[in-house]
Amino acid sequence: MVLEDSEGSVFELDITEDDVETSFGKVHCTMKGVPKGNRPTILTFHDIGLNHNSCFESLFNHKDMHEIMQHFAVCHVDAPGQQEGASTLSTEYTYPSMDQLSEIIPMVLKHFGLKSVIGMAVGAGANILARVALKHPDMVEGLVLINMSAQAEGFMDWAAQKITSWTHALPDTVISHLFGKEEIHNNHELIATFRHLITNNVNQSNLQQFVKSYKSRRDLEIERPVQGGNVNARTLQCPVLLIVGDNSPAVDAVVDSNSRMNPTTTTFLKMADCGGLPQIDQPDKLIEAFKYFIQGMGYMPSASMTRLSRSRTASNSSLNRNRSGTNTADEQRGRSHTDVSMESASNANVEQHSSSGPTLSVELSC
Repeated sequence: MVLEDSEGSVFELDITEDDVETSFGKVHCTMKGVPKGNRPTILTFHDIGLNHNSCFESLFNHKDMHEIMQHFAVCHVDAPGQQEGASTLSTEYTYPSMDQLSEIIPMVLKHFGLKSVIGMAVGAGANILARVALKHPDMVEGLVLINMSAQAEGFMDWAAQKITSWTHALPDTVISHLFGKEEIHNNHELIATFRHLITNNVNQSNLQQFVKSYKSRRDLEIERPVQGGNVNARTLQCPVLLIVGDNSPAVDAVVDSNSRMNPTTTTFLKMADCGGLPQIDQPDKLIEAFKYFIQGMGYMPSASMTRLSRSRTASNSSLNRNRSGTNTADEQRGRSHTDVSMESASNANVEQHSSSGPTLSVELSC
């Protein structure tokens, strides 16, 4: 596969597909590029109703992403039975729980000989990769979590889902999970496209089992570390970028997730005028944010930034992280916690919020 970055440079990318044997059956994986030394690999995991093609293909084919792909290999993971052309899972097969799906990832890393990853995931996939980071923090260097919910399915959600399942077909249920009401009513072409993908590109029997697994998820039981509070608070150790579109049905869930994250290592990005799938709706802005995130981890210090201007963040909220076995550019690692709203504004404004502790809200002009 030949790619061209935003500056016109052309490079060739090796692509391999493999069905990885795991304790929970075969998992279809697509590796793009070759892992580079001690650098992590970008690993993706999709949401319900999607697979790596429908969820991430357009994002990673975007010319602005090619600069990142010159520096990192990418491993796309499809949940069991969700890849295009998958046959119906056996009636004797028990679909993995969310915790079990998270245990697939270490097996995938072992199969490809990967030491660590930067995860990028949406919805159900975000919940799965968060579980991986909680149980195997040494494997995950950073997480970009889109439409993340740290909660278990609530009773009201469960009851609403039951009623919906009686009156709506499975594709309609998935559509209402992926997109907000405004988007469903106004963007007919987008909804028709994804309804077709959900109906024709994913085995419906297998999808139903994946949806059931996600709806049966346990709470992540994470809590925001508070000075003088529980020293053993369960929290994600790696840098995290939480992303949601302001018209997404997942806004409340992501806000709740943010309130339970470590404020020194978490950035919350709420994208203005954006629907349920930011990687589809505003890929250029998401990629720019991803570049900033990677730079904050000490990688790609000279990456081109063209669309966003960023306000200064408070220096006393930075977390310096040192690593051995990397080159000089990779040794300095710092993160500062910000709640970020990406809006089409001419100026960048900074305002203080308070939840369980003070955080910094930064609006980016774009």
